[in-house]
Amino acid sequence: MSRIGVFICHCGENIGATVDCIKVTELAANMEGVAYAVDYKYMCSDPGQTLIKNAIKEYDLDGVVVGACSPRMHEPTFRRACAEAALNPYLCEIANIREHCSWVHDKGEATTRKAVDIVRSLVEKVKRNRPLNPIQVPITKKALVIGGGIAGIQASLDIANCGYQVILIEKDPSIGGHMSQLSETFPTLDCSQCILTPRMVEVAQHPNITLYTYAELESLEGFIGNFKASIRLKAKSIDEKLCTGCGLCTTKCPTKKIPSEFNAGLGMRTAIYVPFPQAVPNKPVIDRVHCTHFRTGRCGVCEKVCPTGAIRFDQEDRIISENVGAIVVTTGFNVLNTDFFPEYGYGKYKDIITGIQFERLASASGPTLGEIRRPSDGKIPQKIVFVACAGSRDPAKGIPYCSKICCMYTAKHAMLYQHKVHNGESYVFYMDIRAGGKNYEEFVRRAIEEDGVNYIRGRVARIYEKNGKLIVKGVDTLLGASPVEIEADMVVLATAGVANKGAEDLAQKMHISYDPYQFFAEAHPKLKPVETNTAGIFLAGACQAPKDIPETVGMASGAAVKVASLFSQANLVREPMIAVVNRTAPPLFSTCVGCFMCQTACPYQAIEREEIKDRTGKVLKTVAKVNPGLCQGCGTCVAFCRSKSIDIQGYSNEQVYAEVMALLNN
Repeated sequence: MSRIGVFICHCGENIGATVDCIKVTELAANMEGVAYAVDYKYMCSDPGQTLIKNAIKEYDLDGVVVGACSPRMHEPTFRRACAEAALNPYLCEIANIREHCSWVHDKGEATTRKAVDIVRSLVEKVKRNRPLNPIQVPITKKALVIGGGIAGIQASLDIANCGYQVILIEKDPSIGGHMSQLSETFPTLDCSQCILTPRMVEVAQHPNITLYTYAELESLEGFIGNFKASIRLKAKSIDEKLCTGCGLCTTKCPTKKIPSEFNAGLGMRTAIYVPFPQAVPNKPVIDRVHCTHFRTGRCGVCEKVCPTGAIRFDQEDRIISENVGAIVVTTGFNVLNTDFFPEYGYGKYKDIITGIQFERLASASGPTLGEIRRPSDGKIPQKIVFVACAGSRDPAKGIPYCSKICCMYTAKHAMLYQHKVHNGESYVFYMDIRAGGKNYEEFVRRAIEEDGVNYIRGRVARIYEKNGKLIVKGVDTLLGASPVEIEADMVVLATAGVANKGAEDLAQKMHISYDPYQFFAEAHPKLKPVETNTAGIFLAGACQAPKDIPETVGMASGAAVKVASLFSQANLVREPMIAVVNRTAPPLFSTCVGCFMCQTACPYQAIEREEIKDRTGKVLKTVAKVNPGLCQGCGTCVAFCRSKSIDIQGYSNEQVYAEVMALLNN
């Protein structure tokens, strides 16, 4: 015979103002199996928890139902109180009479009756609860960080400084990401590389960090605490142990007219190259697509001039495996190119450039050594137009979201231009200003008040070339939609921030969610902003959505704390509300028929195949088995199982049926 305690919380007035809590308590006391019922103003408070603990001991309760707020809010609180009273915490259930009752109904008899029904259904469920124990999962205390931009650098350093090993992989030949391409950063206008490159060097020299550049994730298996990552180390055609980074090969390479990715196509590089002078590692790679040796079998100049014999034309990609306990994804974002905009000439005008290209022109290490010059003829532009929201917040282009950083970096660009071209004029077309951040509004105000900078509220409809000038046609909405036409020497488009190419494939390799724009999706936008729905995989930075540097760094440190918190445990303790296959009978007589519909349906790859053998080793039957480390308890397998052989612990068919019948038989 069950002995259940029912504890009704008034939740101040959140429940008590709408539900007659005293009446709910009185009716609950008469329910079958209820040995004790009481109400209290704040059950989650220390006196309320003490009331529960004392009642468990005094009335020898074997189950507890708390009528209160959402289980998400206080279920751990009440279960902990039960555990302190020596009652298995999974024999405690929360009847949600706040969100499911008091908050959605007016005060009245019907509302109180509904609260009673909710409590009754949980009483019937807790009668059928069984003691459960948390799942213990061993942890490999090594982290994998994917992406070597500022987010990956920050996360790697934070985890490594906690004393844990880190594997950092970057698909490009050097770490640094987009931040390494910037001239200066808002809102302080400090040198981007001055604050970034020391951290890049620290990553390369840190004893707890293993850095693999020119590398990509090939595949991922396993579960939280026990992942197995296969990493493809792309052939650099260089023996890095022999290479000293002297740079002689890059100066002698005859193939010199390849657009530089680091300079956003504005400068040229050789076929064997280091992306930029401050690159980490500062050793070259050979671009096999453009290298004359790989195209024709001739040349080989780099091999002849290399003083250490480090050139390896026969080098092939290698696949290595790493066992890791957690993964931080920091793969960043990209920006649209100018050829995305038919109204602006499909990118055929050389002097219409993107914000990243302007950064390279303004950078002291850029192709023009920091002078703002037109790509077409190298002349200094005397009149320049900046177009904000180029593609962003434009449903017609399939990008309805705000790219967040454009208003700020456009203001920065306008100031940088005026600082470098003192007699120049700049015009900024904008929809509205979004400057959400510390000192951001003041920064934009500085740009607006800068001599030579003209802000025009309106959109640009068309850009075309006429007599060597770019004709920018738009409207000024603050002047009653008056037409505006500007003859400009250069146009800079603040093009939309978009997900990296291949982001969808990477998400599928890791079994994490992504949104319609291929940005990776967090588990919860408020409560779990750096976690994914796949336990053990975390997000940081602009792979989730366009973000500025301070927010990216903050997210990276947040993800690192999550990893360090996971690694600080001897074993991973997980909630036992997971799927289980019927094994009450001997395995051979399990009701599982081996159709494995559950395996095809499981979004977390948690269903495995188990062979049942006799004493001689002969396979008698193959049945489904749930990996407790991977299962998230979503219940998809339960719905798909044809033989009804799978249940969720704590939410079995019997328990759910009892809840429903309690409501129907009222």
